Amino acid sequence: MSHEHQHRSPEAAADFVGEEYWDTRYRESEEVWSGDANAVLAREAASLAPGRALDLGCGEGGDAVWLARRGWRVTGTDISGVALERAAARAGEAGVADRTEWERHDLAESFPAGEYDLVSACFLHTFGAFPRGAVLRRAAAAVAPGGILLVVGHAGWAPWQEDRPQVAFPTPDEVLDQLELEPGAWEVLLAEEHVRVQNQPDGRPGTRTDNAVKVRRLP
Repeated sequence: MSHEHQHRSPEAAADFVGEEYWDTRYRESEEVWSGDANAVLAREAASLAPGRALDLGCGEGGDAVWLARRGWRVTGTDISGVALERAAARAGEAGVADRTEWERHDLAESFPAGEYDLVSACFLHTFGAFPRGAVLRRAAAAVAPGGILLVVGHAGWAPWQEDRPQVAFPTPDEVLDQLELEPGAWEVLLAEEHVRVQNQPDGRPGTRTDNAVKVRRLP
């Protein structure tokens, strides 16, 4: 679970959602993701005052390092120990090791402790019976008063992706329903789909649709 997943179809999805699958996925190449921050996170967090941030599905640490460079103290979590090792190395190279910490969690089983001024869940998609709605509710519960929850996801498979196993791609309204936010306690700042350019496997640019939900817990 991490940045810009290029999903591949496992033979039996339910057997491929754990640590072993993702560690193997990361070991297949020296760098899986670009290292850049997700564009929606960079846009939506740019004007926020730095505080404590939680990056769910942090992968190799691109978002967490981007936040740390801007003064945030960031906890990054991922199911893959391989990814977390790379994230820690990237933070060290960027000079922000003192503002980042890394925790391995299978979010279906455990969740980081504490309250955060920003909780980010970017492209938290995976195969099999992943309880995404329950994870997002725990994410909302971890937001401090006045803090932000940002959920970014794909709206569906990219047009060029031929293998399409069972993965949940909820709409913004469905994400809001899954969050079960307490009435009067939250402000919805963003809930929309957007089209963006992404390189196809052959290197040519293509377009796909993603979506984003941004909510603020009222003080």
